[in-house]
Amino acid sequence: MAARPWPWPLAALGLGALQTLAYVHTAAWWLPLLCTGLLAARAARSTPRQAALLGAAYGTAWVATGTWWLFVSMHRYGGLPAWMAALAVAALAAFLSLYLAAALAAFARWRSGRASLDAPLFAAVWLLAELARGVLFTGFPWVASGYAQVDGPLAAWAPWIGVYGIGALGALVAALPALQPDRSARALAAGVVLPVLLLAAPAAVGVPDFTRPTGTLAVTLLQGNVPQEEKFDGEHQAEALAWHLQALLAARSDLVVAPETSIPFLPQDMPDGVWDRLQQHFEAGSTAALVGVPLGNLDTGYTNSAVGFAPGRPGYRYDKHHLVPFGEFIPYAFKWFTRMMDIPLGDFERGPEAAPSFEVRGERIAPNICYEDLFGEELAARFVDAAQAPTLLANLSNIGWFGDTVAIPQHLQISRLRALELQRPMLRATNTGATVVIDHLGRVTAALAPHTRGVLEARVQGRDGRTPYARWAGRFGLWPLALAAALWLGVCVLRSRRRAAP
Repeated sequence: MAARPWPWPLAALGLGALQTLAYVHTAAWWLPLLCTGLLAARAARSTPRQAALLGAAYGTAWVATGTWWLFVSMHRYGGLPAWMAALAVAALAAFLSLYLAAALAAFARWRSGRASLDAPLFAAVWLLAELARGVLFTGFPWVASGYAQVDGPLAAWAPWIGVYGIGALGALVAALPALQPDRSARALAAGVVLPVLLLAAPAAVGVPDFTRPTGTLAVTLLQGNVPQEEKFDGEHQAEALAWHLQALLAARSDLVVAPETSIPFLPQDMPDGVWDRLQQHFEAGSTAALVGVPLGNLDTGYTNSAVGFAPGRPGYRYDKHHLVPFGEFIPYAFKWFTRMMDIPLGDFERGPEAAPSFEVRGERIAPNICYEDLFGEELAARFVDAAQAPTLLANLSNIGWFGDTVAIPQHLQISRLRALELQRPMLRATNTGATVVIDHLGRVTAALAPHTRGVLEARVQGRDGRTPYARWAGRFGLWPLALAAALWLGVCVLRSRRRAAP
């Protein structure tokens, strides 16, 4: 019998919100599994329409409570009225929840009543919903379910199946016990033993080391802690520029990294001689530098870039590939919305996806800028040629737009999972945090306190070799996951139609 629709959509709102605690408190990795299991159990007792309502409620609360800090950028820094900024966050969350609504409707429509078939079906539609959110309309995969597992046992699967695969595995682990029809020994084995094995086996056996150490670099990471309201304010830019220049020139390590737009001027707009001084200092010295700076002009277009200076070599340039909607490009028909905000929005050009690395003392460093490290499949594209694959990753970020919020620890989780997927260390140089060094196993080995101005000096060991994830995602993107999920969904649809046939 189908479940009555109320009050379960209200409960689904609460479950969707509750699970986001794990994106800040990583020891609560089990909480999203519990919430997802309860959602699966109720969806299995619902009509497709009721299940869609459950998915919409759960997904809206999940995205809204996980990304509420967007309100800060639009209201505090963008000048939108509070009600309009809150409505914009809610509208985005409601739109993105449609993927999960469709997924749960499909689950309710084509489930068989057998947990051994329905739990994989739930995992498949969950995966398709997350892939859709992460890819369509340029993608918004923030708080994807796999990120909540960065300190949980499922993280051991990262170098094999990546964050979306972890999310699907988590959905399977949650659904297996939730969908068991009885308490028989067989149901107990399928509903408890298999999830325990999926959780415990990789951690018990150990994660294979798909990579091997290369060289070691001494690194210096800068954290300017420039308030966002001052970053593009002419009265304060001179002081921030002076601090970054002084810290760059004072570095004595192998590599110094300054955050995204740490120099908020185009080189041609900088005070006379400053850009030339930077170039000459690093080309003649023993330290290399990677610096976030906008580049371009009105004729060729503008890019959000990182410039590399290295001793005795011509300059290096990395242009951001995956741009942020509304922040770095304006989607069609939304110029009216961006004109209402007092934010120096860009309409930037895209760089290449598989950009070359920046070489420093034999190490190949792959920069990515801010939001780009959400897209592991795009970073994996740089690993197709094993001989030129990066040995280190470097994320240059400025999430000062979001103030002192959970965006900082959430972004750190994202970077840690990228390190696990690719088994590469990650250097994070950020404006307000988290400025850290992450090793190839996703562990933070050195860090600055967020919202402080400082210089982090550390050592990092590069890695060579490729994980299974780097191999398949680099060549095929996310298609293998999507096809596997679609195939199982197709099998369940065919079974359902055969049962319904006279």
